[in-house]
Amino acid sequence: MQDSNLGIKIKEIRTKRRMTLKVLAEMTGFSISFLSQLERGKSSVTLESLKKISIALEVNPSYFFIDPNEEKEVVHRNSTVPMRTKEHNIYYKDLSGEMNQPAFTPLLVVMKPNQNEGDPITHEGQEFLYVLEGQLTVQIGEKLHTLDAFDSIMVDSRDLHYWYNYTDNDVRFLCISYDEK
Repeated sequence: MQDSNLGIKIKEIRTKRRMTLKVLAEMTGFSISFLSQLERGKSSVTLESLKKISIALEVNPSYFFIDPNEEKEVVHRNSTVPMRTKEHNIYYKDLSGEMNQPAFTPLLVVMKPNQNEGDPITHEGQEFLYVLEGQLTVQIGEKLHTLDAFDSIMVDSRDLHYWYNYTDNDVRFLCISYDEK
């Protein structure tokens, strides 16, 4: 996901917390150079990287998808253009509405056909996935689970996990995650 607004938001939170790039680099395992380029909109970030950064900055990952000009109490189906990760061709729409620092993050996720690259991640918390349309493959540890429309799965996020779309069609699903602080 290459977006200058994303970099601006990262820098804004980091400086508000009086955190140096060096400290953020140590907390995430990324280089200072990469983080600096990201803040200046000169580098892209993957879903895994964004998750690590949001944990280090102690913000909900949905913070990066919020449009400050939009009414937030009700999330209408035509509201907000979903955020897209360039590298992974995944679209996200934050469904948390106006809630500030929600206890859990509801996201509508759309994965384009044959999105089958990405590195499994771990983090504190849990994820609930509910497939609305298509077929989602979920990796937990070494095991692959195939979910069709209306199937769901709970994931202990401390286990190595990732989502994939091995089909020729879009897959749409809800991801409701809780991140322990």
